[in-house]
Amino acid sequence: MSRVQDKVAIITGGSSGIGRGCAVRLAEEGAKVAVTDIDEEKGAETVDAIVSAGGDAMFLQQDVTQEADWATVVERVVDTWGGLHILVNNAGIAIGGSILELSLADWQRQQAINLDGVFLGVRSAIPRMIDSGYGSIINMSSVAGLKGAATLSAYNATKGGVRLFTKGVALECANSRWPIRVNSVHPGIIDTPIWTKVNPEYFEAGENTVDVDQMAQVGVPTGEVGYPSDIANGVLFLASEESRYVTGTELVIDGGLSA
Repeated sequence: MSRVQDKVAIITGGSSGIGRGCAVRLAEEGAKVAVTDIDEEKGAETVDAIVSAGGDAMFLQQDVTQEADWATVVERVVDTWGGLHILVNNAGIAIGGSILELSLADWQRQQAINLDGVFLGVRSAIPRMIDSGYGSIINMSSVAGLKGAATLSAYNATKGGVRLFTKGVALECANSRWPIRVNSVHPGIIDTPIWTKVNPEYFEAGENTVDVDQMAQVGVPTGEVGYPSDIANGVLFLASEESRYVTGTELVIDGGLSA
């Protein structure tokens, strides 16, 4: 039997990169997957890829910072598939630059998406997972949630917040004897579109803003860049019953970057 057969999953930020990789991988292993994103076109492409391969998926447009959107998404998923078992809080942005130049608006926007969105997702999912008798919440943090990085301090704050928020919720679920595990995943240098969006105002349109392979050769002990599939395989483990005794911890997938 497939590893998450007939489990129902919501994956935010599923239109591309790590989110798309997670959606495809969970669907390959039997999950029914709701892909959410603000990008309807690319989200639909993710769903088409899953359905074309024989999987079960739907796209729901969602702004993770909006409480009403969360209520709509969760209700639609439960009404369609009868429950909710897996939540991958993946949606996020990275805004880099000197702390002296970062605007309050950019600070608040990054906090809203990266941290408020995770809070709203967790709070929305837990009651439905209790009803379903099984829950695995996987919050996407980063190696930037484990160690600081110059010019990424605001991003550090959000991802560090995700890490400790995850632990607190995991303990509440465990102490309450709710059938829900909560863990965070910490990717390193992964080849995704996020690198072209860290500071888009600093680059000309179409310019190759970051050479991810070169960055990995310099900064990663293995010298290799990671791929969305590497993260998706870790998420699959945490989503499945193979990790039944794993909660409140962080799964670091970074080629030794944070060792």
